[in-house]
Amino acid sequence: MGIVSDRRLVVRWTNGEQTRRPDTLVAEEPLEIRVNGRPLAVTMRTPGDDVDLALGFLVTEGLIGGANDVVTARRCGAARPDGPAPTDDPAIGGAAAYNVLDVTLAPHVPPPLVDPTRNFYTTSSCGVCGKASIDAVRTQSRHRIGDEAMRIDVAALAALPDRLRAAQRVFARTGGLHAAGLFTRDGDVVSVREDVGRHNTVDKVIGDAARQGQLPLRGRLLLVSGRASFELVQKASMAGIPMLAAVSAPSTLAVDLADESGMSLVGFLREGRMNIYTHPHRVNLG
Repeated sequence: MGIVSDRRLVVRWTNGEQTRRPDTLVAEEPLEIRVNGRPLAVTMRTPGDDVDLALGFLVTEGLIGGANDVVTARRCGAARPDGPAPTDDPAIGGAAAYNVLDVTLAPHVPPPLVDPTRNFYTTSSCGVCGKASIDAVRTQSRHRIGDEAMRIDVAALAALPDRLRAAQRVFARTGGLHAAGLFTRDGDVVSVREDVGRHNTVDKVIGDAARQGQLPLRGRLLLVSGRASFELVQKASMAGIPMLAAVSAPSTLAVDLADESGMSLVGFLREGRMNIYTHPHRVNLG
């Protein structure tokens, strides 16, 4: 696992008093994702859970359906691990190799048809920056979310932001990370991931589930620490997640896509209140 935070000397001014002291900052580094040895994407991320990030990215871009579509996932310079399961191998050849991950697809999976001049480039704030055209922005899900009969009590739903916040260990030290959490319909934590990029947190959660053979994520709720954008709804849809909640606002396209795909979308989930924008039948309001 890479360094997720580091210390920098700062000048702090508080109520007229000036001091020099170290401050803890979240780490941000590029990760190049290769498929079958060919560059596919570069994303700015917080190091850690890189295999999950790569697998989640491939799932949410519609390139794979799960771990069975992957033979290996390894860092450049690392020995190829035995067995069919993807492995986050820390044996790397230098700092540059640590930031390059190569995913080998199974023989039955077609390689991505990506023009090398139009490869994905993803900043920490944008998850669709590398799309070559408007048509490429929307990716069709393999899963029928509208048929999912998941229900969650409103009290359990309202309690999730506090549970997510309690699991944000790096945020507690830096104040500079997004988070995504996967929960059961009873409000139990399944997994939580942090990253400087909000889209990366979702890819990491989905990639973790893919690696464990849990897709589609029926009966699960995804909570994100920021706003609900089109890209996050799309990623949740690609993983078969029937409900997405956000502590902040959704966008118009996010609401439209959630409605179209059969996903329940909740916004402004904080301080005992919420707005249910689509398919409210999954929330038991009591």
